[in-house]
Amino acid sequence: MTAKQAYTLMENDQNATLLDVRTIEEFKSHHVRDAQLIPLGELENNLEKLEANKNKKIIVYCQTGRRSVSASRILENNGFTPLNVEGGIIAMKHVGFEMVK
Repeated sequence: MTAKQAYTLMENDQNATLLDVRTIEEFKSHHVRDAQLIPLGELENNLEKLEANKNKKIIVYCQTGRRSVSASRILENNGFTPLNVEGGIIAMKHVGFEMVK
């Protein structure tokens, strides 16, 4: 999905959540408000952290959109409903997502 589509979804759908799959350092430098962090390399071993979101749409993002594709595959294979953001957080900054440190 595009960053604009992700923004619209988050604004209008209470059944959507954000997952950041970048590194801890990247997350600490800036991230989308209310996003949950599970770095890609730790995702498969931490799926239980997302159990409460099993019935939600999970908007998955990274820096540019590459790692989030891999994360989305992992989530999909484990029964989640991931939506990958094309262009990652770089694109998300330009469409109005609130960034925090």
